[in-house]
Amino acid sequence: MSGEDGFKERRYRHHYSVAEAQALLPEVTRWLVEIRLLRQTLQRQDERLAELLHDHGDQGGTRVDDWVRNLDRMRGFVDQFNRRGIQIEDLDQGLVGFPALRAGREVLLSWQEGDDAIEFWKEPDSGETGRERLG
Repeated sequence: MSGEDGFKERRYRHHYSVAEAQALLPEVTRWLVEIRLLRQTLQRQDERLAELLHDHGDQGGTRVDDWVRNLDRMRGFVDQFNRRGIQIEDLDQGLVGFPALRAGREVLLSWQEGDDAIEFWKEPDSGETGRERLG
């Protein structure tokens, strides 16, 4: 899609340099860990609430309050990614993408939990494949 000026409209509002993305990695790592822990907790709580519902047990009170509180906490961590435009590509693998410009094209700087640094990029719609080394 082209704008009036003849340039392709941008998909992302902010584009990261490698240094900017690298500086966020400690926080991104913490957010990924928290989201995964909360997802596990919510799955356990969902199972317990489903059992109670099936048995016509009490679904109110502290169980539901805890579930809502955990859901809200998870939403808060996901919002950290959304506000910055950082893409969660695969939560289990800790694969994320930072919007960037490369030769005038929008790409994602690709980082996976356990990598020491951001060393790869990929096309935005390539899923988990297509990571290429920066260079």
